[in-house]
Amino acid sequence: MIRFERVTKRYDDGTTAVDDLSFEVAEGELVTLVGPSGCGKTTTMMMVNRLVEPTSGRVLVDGKDIAGVDPVALRRKIGYVIQQVGLFPHRTVLDNTATVPALLGWKKAAARARAAELLDLVGLDPAVYGSRYPAQLSGGQRQRVGVARALAADPPVLLMDEPFGAVDPVVRERLQNEFLALQATVRKTVLLVTHDIEEAVRMGDRMAVYGQGRIEQFDTPATVLGSPATPYVADFVGSDRGLKRLAVTPVTEADLDPAPGLDPVTGPGGGADGAPAPVPLGTSLKDALAVLLQHDTGRLTVTGDDGRPLGVLTPAGVHRALRRASAPSESQGLSGGSGPDRP
Repeated sequence: MIRFERVTKRYDDGTTAVDDLSFEVAEGELVTLVGPSGCGKTTTMMMVNRLVEPTSGRVLVDGKDIAGVDPVALRRKIGYVIQQVGLFPHRTVLDNTATVPALLGWKKAAARARAAELLDLVGLDPAVYGSRYPAQLSGGQRQRVGVARALAADPPVLLMDEPFGAVDPVVRERLQNEFLALQATVRKTVLLVTHDIEEAVRMGDRMAVYGQGRIEQFDTPATVLGSPATPYVADFVGSDRGLKRLAVTPVTEADLDPAPGLDPVTGPGGGADGAPAPVPLGTSLKDALAVLLQHDTGRLTVTGDDGRPLGVLTPAGVHRALRRASAPSESQGLSGGSGPDRP
């Protein structure tokens, strides 16, 4: 859906913000661009909607070189969410959300109906919040309106620049969770810029770790954490990267040990007599290990979609899962390709 082909951005003062960049973001994939301030990640994102023009190379969206597309028309088809939100203070929440459909010529009733639908989707009842003004909302609520506005015209591509950076950590985590749940429904192609490695790991199907104007590694969060491509990446993701991997590695059936005598419905104990209740397949290793430690038990029953036990997870199984998840994937190269399923 988004493709960079040998893109360079060099400013008149000689500064090279992006240097010979090539990568691809698949349709429906959420890719996080992470790195320190001034590394070129925001410049990269802004070249997708032509707020910044490349010095050389090509940027393609849906197979079309955007250099030949009218920039205003292009931007109206790309959702854009920024940290400061950028809502119009003199317009109601409903009218703010309906901005792009109105610019595209939608009838007023249709634009407002779409805005109400999106507000409801992001958890803001339009009957309660639609007539309010931005100053009457909390920071987290304004951020939700920003997301709703970006999605209002149903754009295939969504650009997000530090979208959750202006709220406190508790609200930030909640907004991240809500956006991931929303993304599972709308499946937009998303570029999300962040300086926070925790956010990049948590949000991305894949993540691009930037050095100075270049991508040092482009892969799934589990692979970046488990197999850093360079000493720079290893230093950037931190010495606690092994712990971070627990949050992005799901429990799979291959990680389980057989357990003869499992109860066909609940597994051993089933949560009774102090034994931990079963967890479903796909639970993160972080959550599964937390249950193991909380109950001081050597094994944890894992169930399938039908609630029946598939086997047990042990500390050895956790180790196997981490080894599996850290194996370099086919997306190790920067040429991109089809995106993997979210871990």
